[in-house]
Amino acid sequence: MTTQPTASHFIDGQYVEDTAGDIIEVIYPATGEIIARVHEATPAIVEQALTSAARAQAEWAALDGTSRGRILRRAAHLIMQRNHELSVLETYDTGKPLQETLMADATSGAEALEYFGGLAADVPGQAMQFGGDWAYTIRRPLGVCVGIGAWNYPTQIACWKAAPALATGNAMVFKPSETTPLCALKVAEIMIEAGLPAGLFNVVQGRGAVGAALTGDARVAKVSLTGSVPTGRKVYASAAAQMKQVTMELGGKSPFIVFADANLDDAVSGAINANFYSSGQVCSNGTRVFVHADVQQEFLEKLKKRVETAIIGDPLDEATNFGPMTTQAQLDITLRHLETARAEGARVITGGQQLDGPGYWITPAVLADVTDDMTVARQEVFGPVMSVLSFTGEDDVITRANDTEFGLSAGLFTQDLTRAHRVVAQLQAGTCWINQYNLTPLGMPFGGSKQSGIGRENARMAMDHFTEVQTVYVGMGPVEAAF
Repeated sequence: MTTQPTASHFIDGQYVEDTAGDIIEVIYPATGEIIARVHEATPAIVEQALTSAARAQAEWAALDGTSRGRILRRAAHLIMQRNHELSVLETYDTGKPLQETLMADATSGAEALEYFGGLAADVPGQAMQFGGDWAYTIRRPLGVCVGIGAWNYPTQIACWKAAPALATGNAMVFKPSETTPLCALKVAEIMIEAGLPAGLFNVVQGRGAVGAALTGDARVAKVSLTGSVPTGRKVYASAAAQMKQVTMELGGKSPFIVFADANLDDAVSGAINANFYSSGQVCSNGTRVFVHADVQQEFLEKLKKRVETAIIGDPLDEATNFGPMTTQAQLDITLRHLETARAEGARVITGGQQLDGPGYWITPAVLADVTDDMTVARQEVFGPVMSVLSFTGEDDVITRANDTEFGLSAGLFTQDLTRAHRVVAQLQAGTCWINQYNLTPLGMPFGGSKQSGIGRENARMAMDHFTEVQTVYVGMGPVEAAF
């Protein structure tokens, strides 16, 4: 397939180019080859995107929700029809195996458009009685919103941010990661084909400076970011300076607890999903795996056997289930973490080898004898590195699980459901799983606490984050005054 896009940006319903912008090379992680080039947005491109978004938003907000929802659902249908070609492009963009992208990327984006398209006609307010008088609230769209995406799920993130924004009457200018710039352009193209008015969903390319230009513009009412904690702090500070609303979905160092009574085969499957899906490049991953001492050895034996069956190979081969890392920089970070972990006393059970040849390849690594104070147990690796820690007491593991600045996710495996609910209620994390991990259906809010973010993606709650409340008091009787 052709990976070079028609042009670098998609603005006001069409592809737009400005070759004055710096070149961004798009690299296929499996081979290290350059598969496309795009140009970073110039100030003129940013201005064009914001101007068209502001113009289109006013008319879109005046349209009834049913009509808005119909267009979003049509876009969802088109994405599902083209799932294979979009998934292949996602694999080229990220390096993730086609086996994975066919199931989790464009399909998840389509589900977001379908879900919020269905809710677009139902954005409820409230009514309140005050004697003979009364008041009511309505939810109004914020206006022009900016979405800033991460490089691990470019199609999904574009849709997760655009769908609730558009459903509630906003426009969005979306900046994908400079590492994975291709997929959002296809989303924008499909939106127009589905009938979305031009200007409502614009895509501009660029690095941090472009994101800063978008965030700092006075016409922007809301910023929704998926990214690292350091990036989130910068964007949040910029937005706060102008009192803009934000949603921040940031990083994590999430705990994954395996109690002695857990079904170990399920727990091993959960731990694999929580550490090695997308080659470990998932913000919510449960990378601190606390295993009860009574079952730790059996858990490690089962885990080692399963991890070593991973099929590493051509990501475009649907038999492959473990692909390369997305960038050389992230591979280098992962290798440094492994080196530091060994130096600090961690034991490598399996994996952690960089593979020869082109591309950004490393085998999935399992570390044992990890302690809470080790660097690998404190910092987000964002790579395929699982740290296994031992525990004995429930209270102790809860305290240790919460001993982190992050609070994105947490998970636990036990057959004692009383314990499960008791423990999960004490975990300081925005999204938790019991006897499962990393499933994020659209009807469930997703997001973090502490340094892992603010606000929520998905579910009806996300629509609240793209609207503001207007309160109206209605006087039904005579008006009294002091004089």
